[in-house]
Amino acid sequence: MPTTIPGYTLGTAAVSRSPVTLDDLAALQRALLLGPDDVQALRRSKAILADQTEAILDVWYGFVGSNPELLRTFGAPDTGEPQGAYLEAVRKRFGQWILDTADARFDQPWLDYQHELGLRHHRAKKNRTDGARAAENVPMRYLSALTIPVTTTLRPFLAKKGASATEVEAMHAAWVKSVLLQTILWSQPYVKAGDF
Repeated sequence: MPTTIPGYTLGTAAVSRSPVTLDDLAALQRALLLGPDDVQALRRSKAILADQTEAILDVWYGFVGSNPELLRTFGAPDTGEPQGAYLEAVRKRFGQWILDTADARFDQPWLDYQHELGLRHHRAKKNRTDGARAAENVPMRYLSALTIPVTTTLRPFLAKKGASATEVEAMHAAWVKSVLLQTILWSQPYVKAGDF
């Protein structure tokens, strides 16, 4: 039976409570200027992006595949050969992540979900969900760095369904803030206790 956080299916692994508090989250949101208008913009983006997730993933996977340092995180430790089943399993979750990001829930279950995603990028839980035999860790430096290619390549998809330039800009800005917030949260397992 899958372990669930309300609204999120995370596989069979146990999910722990995030060490980041809701007050910490609110402070991060203020530091990122992520406010109610951004939440509304993210939620508007869901209807635009929902039927485009496969095309978005094609672009994102093309980017990862063209960068050996990124592709290596999906590769076997001994050969570096990408693990197809692992790439496909992650792709399904990545598609759901698009929709979850657009939901803009920012509650305790969402915060716990972000913690779990951070653990799954870090050696603490990397590969366990899928029983994959791939690199044991995604280097922390790439978590936040990927904010730019993910959000830059998303902009054309936000513009595909007739939203005004102002609406596209608002949705894009909200996505940049949300993705950066998430990658900051995902970095917590990498940071020495007391330094996050």
